[in-house]
Amino acid sequence: MKAMILAAGRGERMLPLTEHTPKPLLCVGGKPLIQYHVENLVAAGFTELVINVSWLGDQIEAFFAGRDMGCTISWSREAEPLETAGGIVQALPLLGGDRFAVVNGDIWTDYPLQGLRQAPEGGAHLVLTENPAQHPAGDFCLQADGMLVPRDADPAASSTYTGLGVYSVSMFAQARPGKQALLPFLQAAMAQGRLSGEHYSGKWFDVGTPDRLAALDASLGIH
Repeated sequence: MKAMILAAGRGERMLPLTEHTPKPLLCVGGKPLIQYHVENLVAAGFTELVINVSWLGDQIEAFFAGRDMGCTISWSREAEPLETAGGIVQALPLLGGDRFAVVNGDIWTDYPLQGLRQAPEGGAHLVLTENPAQHPAGDFCLQADGMLVPRDADPAASSTYTGLGVYSVSMFAQARPGKQALLPFLQAAMAQGRLSGEHYSGKWFDVGTPDRLAALDASLGIH
């Protein structure tokens, strides 16, 4: 199974930090966010990675040029950010196989990524966590059978998607190229009973603003 790191976003909420530095290269604990993802994926047995880039993407490519990360990296270059589903659709020829793992480039977590390799078959499998302060409504509800339903089914029991998941190529079989969000594809899989999930109670941070980046950096305490 290959893995894709989503790293093409403009990072507008992170301005001015992302004016000259792409968000995945912002540092916490002494290293860029994206370096954590690559190292953790390799440690979990993923040796073929795909990274999509757009805004200041040449800096990301230059960062890994000549570094032996223990894996091969293929680059999916977007003239403009295509959003999550759009980026995945463009990268499908590089991902191959029946399914692939996806990691959002703007998170930090200690989730053991080998768990993605053991995800059940289906349309998609998502890792969920407790709702953070900035997203109190959550995204989905996880049922006892491991399937996901809309958050409105039980608002008090909703959870937030961490940006870690496993997707089947068939989910995007009818997708056309271009900018598009992931949610409609997840909703379609959910309606077909093909969207499963798991809950993770460990450390997870959505590094979406300068304040949250600083808080994560301070919590890691490595300089």
